[in-house]
Amino acid sequence: MLEIREFFARLPEFVCPELFETEVEGFARLENIWDILRRIQAGFTAKFVKPAILGTVEDGAFLRGNDIYLGKGSVVEAGAMVCGPAIIGENVEIRHGAFVRGHVVIGNGAVIGHCSETVRSVFLPGAKAPHFNYVGDSILGSGVNLGAGTKLSNLKNDGSNVRTRIGEHVVDTGIRKFGAILGDNCLLGCNSVTNPGTIMEPNCMLYPCASVNGHFAAGSIVKLRQNLETAISQKL
Repeated sequence: MLEIREFFARLPEFVCPELFETEVEGFARLENIWDILRRIQAGFTAKFVKPAILGTVEDGAFLRGNDIYLGKGSVVEAGAMVCGPAIIGENVEIRHGAFVRGHVVIGNGAVIGHCSETVRSVFLPGAKAPHFNYVGDSILGSGVNLGAGTKLSNLKNDGSNVRTRIGEHVVDTGIRKFGAILGDNCLLGCNSVTNPGTIMEPNCMLYPCASVNGHFAAGSIVKLRQNLETAISQKL
């Protein structure tokens, strides 16, 4: 599997580069890519946020908590809610009806769109969850786009640790909540679902309505094939 910096090419411009440093005092050492999620779950955002509202909060938008950083040019539209702790970079769109539940780090130019919800997640610059998406305990690389209705599921029904398949090996990540890690420029079709522990290297494409898990190599195209039948009604 690729190294972390091969998943995410735009780390130097990230709003909180400390998150990707190998060693950060008080937090897990980055040995596996999902250790980034360990840091978020252990309160990384709360420790590193420097509260300030430099962007625009429209009338009718809601900010909950004093531990929110909103960068220049960013907009929280009317009807959206942002809960701290949150670090939100520049020129980010938090659109009407979006729900940012806290413990998030959102890079420049990202989009959290209408009726999209995110919690304990990381958006690299330009990542988009624009329509009716759920992003829990996940990392979206630069240029990632989630089709309308796409969900990144983060919790197994039995609540046990998430295990993911990498090659021929099944690995226990040691994390109970682990959605998806999507490398730069991954494109997920409408109404697709990534099951807990999904890892996609950069430039993968997932077709609409597919449900997947495990590890996918860079450039993978994952298709859902359906057999459709058409009949002409005898009543016509």
